[in-house]
Amino acid sequence: MFQPSRRTLLRALAAGSLAAPLRRALATGAAPAVPGLRGVRGEVRVNDQPAHAGQPVGPGDTVTTGPGAEAIYVIGDNAFLQRDSSTVRFGIDAATDFMRIVSGKLLSVFGHGDKRITVSTAVIGIRSTGCYIDETPGSTYFCLCYGEAEIVPIAAPQQREIIRTRHHDHPMVIHADPAMPKSMVPADVINHTDAELAMLESLVGRVPPFAGTTYRR
Repeated sequence: MFQPSRRTLLRALAAGSLAAPLRRALATGAAPAVPGLRGVRGEVRVNDQPAHAGQPVGPGDTVTTGPGAEAIYVIGDNAFLQRDSSTVRFGIDAATDFMRIVSGKLLSVFGHGDKRITVSTAVIGIRSTGCYIDETPGSTYFCLCYGEAEIVPIAAPQQREIIRTRHHDHPMVIHADPAMPKSMVPADVINHTDAELAMLESLVGRVPPFAGTTYRR
């Protein structure tokens, strides 16, 4: 199993992915498997209130990042890297409404248990996976980095698909236009890295399941 070295993670952090508190935690060998906001850069709000590193985040909360901002947080055995200009709402019941990506970009790694993700174009069921989502008007980019997901396009629920991947094998764009013959079309891997996935998994005491192969974005 691929075990990212602490040096590899620190190189990713030095490139600007994380705030200083996380860099120090990994450098000193600490295990920051603590719920809540683990890194904050720029304007980050929780429930429309200014947020800070260490602040709790959980079911029922809404996390918003402003332009150029970034938030890294842990909820249970799930970890998230929320990029700029994004809004994510978390529900109370993971199996029926775990989270809704209202806008923007989110890289996530999930622990055990069925979870339901809602985006503008689809309902996605996942378990023990890593995925990257980018919401844009009329379409959703979805990369199942590893694991299994059931995707039901809202525009064409009869095109429901179950996909299984090991290492970014099936990225796609899901479209909202019911006139399109295929709601889900293949795409390239964009805007997320193996180092970021390894960092998120490390926050909840895991490593990614893929082997040591990497890709270039």
